[in-house]
Amino acid sequence: MNPNKQMVDKMGYDRSITMFSPDGRLLQVEYAKKTVKQGSTALAIACKDGVVFVADKRITSKLMVPESIEKMFRVDDHIGVTASGIISDARVLVDRAQLRAQQHSVTFDTGIDVISIVKEVCDLKQVCTQSAGLRPFGVSLLVGGVEDDGTVKLFLTEPYGLYFQYKAVAIGEGETEVEQFLLKKYKASLTVEEGLKMGLQAMKDYLKESFDVERVDAAFIDNKHKKFTKLSDEELRKLTK
Repeated sequence: MNPNKQMVDKMGYDRSITMFSPDGRLLQVEYAKKTVKQGSTALAIACKDGVVFVADKRITSKLMVPESIEKMFRVDDHIGVTASGIISDARVLVDRAQLRAQQHSVTFDTGIDVISIVKEVCDLKQVCTQSAGLRPFGVSLLVGGVEDDGTVKLFLTEPYGLYFQYKAVAIGEGETEVEQFLLKKYKASLTVEEGLKMGLQAMKDYLKESFDVERVDAAFIDNKHKKFTKLSDEELRKLTK
């Protein structure tokens, strides 16, 4: 087939989110996934006593205030999120998740479970893959938390609404390199402190000379306090020594 004709055909099918290409693909969904691949790197690790999040804030100018770049989000005291892709999309999804958590707390006087938040987010993502006039959310979220019984849960949500549970996972431009690091170093016996050190080391190995504590965001939730906690630059420096 003429390559030019193939290109014209593809351009026709990628203009609508609701139209499958002849080979059974939703091209706009695939483009959303590529957007995540171009996003700044984020990782999360499920430890024996909590969950850890580490993310690259990708500071593009020395004039930017590093603290103004948000890559860590609190959904509830016991649930946190980090993201890669279009972060403005992530904020909309996090707002939806926070509202769902608040409604559950008011109605049942207890914290919501992690999977309910994941399903709430993924249901909204999925709707945007089959509705004319919309586009898919160009972001993947890592959602982690500690349940009432102390169980640690960590999930990856894809732009098209699918989700998977992980022990450790990375997303963004450094996904391949960081995932290889996690495969080698991950152990189920990791503590939160060890998980933070490992996550920061993975980011340091990937970013190399570009690594700086001001460029990195890190947070954790442990099963003792069940409270989402972001680390300060000083705490990050101690962990990277």
